[in-house]
Amino acid sequence: MEQPNNNYINQLSGDDLEFKAKMIAILKRELPEEILIYQNQMINNDLSEAAQSVHKLKHKISILGLEKNYYIAEEFEGNLKNKNTKSQSDFEAILKVMQEFIEKL
Repeated sequence: MEQPNNNYINQLSGDDLEFKAKMIAILKRELPEEILIYQNQMINNDLSEAAQSVHKLKHKISILGLEKNYYIAEEFEGNLKNKNTKSQSDFEAILKVMQEFIEKL
């Protein structure tokens, strides 16, 4: 599985360490919240809302440099819109890797 990195954050922030710290703080705050919302939507079988959450999470996937995994998320979002949970385990594995990565930042 592709591993997250902070290359995009480094590239975006350049030498601005304060900006980089703010980006990381936002990720650390928002990612767990967005994952929890997604999980609750899946538990409640609210697939159309879950698709919207996956759409939001795709941005975090991009920020963490998971280019190949972005396409898995995109496919899963489409599946959810069609009331299909195919690719759910793949998507949730991505979320787990992302969450573990940001906890170490």
